[in-house]
Amino acid sequence: MRYLVVGTSGAGKSTLAQALAELTASRYIELDALYWGPDWQAVPTEQFRQRVAQATQGEHWVADGNYSDVRDILWPQASHVLWLNYSRFTVFSRLLWRTLRHSITRQRLSHGNRESLAMALFSKDSILLWAWTTYAKNQRKFAALRDDPAFAHLQWVEIRKPSQAAKALQAIAASPNR
Repeated sequence: MRYLVVGTSGAGKSTLAQALAELTASRYIELDALYWGPDWQAVPTEQFRQRVAQATQGEHWVADGNYSDVRDILWPQASHVLWLNYSRFTVFSRLLWRTLRHSITRQRLSHGNRESLAMALFSKDSILLWAWTTYAKNQRKFAALRDDPAFAHLQWVEIRKPSQAAKALQAIAASPNR
């Protein structure tokens, strides 16, 4: 099985994808780690695409992220999409707490990058601003992708509340074809 976990920034894609990868004994692919280089510099698009193509070789993987630059690589190969379609309040409150935690603890993310309160609160590149302004667009985009005949092969699980995420994992665990 090849799973995609999608949703607005801060919804919990990485957390769910890691749990799903562990549950299914699949490779976990963190698209952010393939996209970002040191100092929050995006890698060139072709390099990103090559990294994703290489990472998705094989039959069992779980990838998290919403990168349209690699949709043509990921989506045709995937078997399932788990869409974290939480309320704006849920997403924003989760993202705010995550950003505060990362900033206060100075937790290193991929390539040694760190989130800062200054960047989160006062920058035009703020992850909080990004999540707020892309929320509605993401909802429309994923609804359209779900209904797109090009992706009719995908089994979709739309998760509208955090409590449903645990139930989705339990259902996958109980499935003989996980």
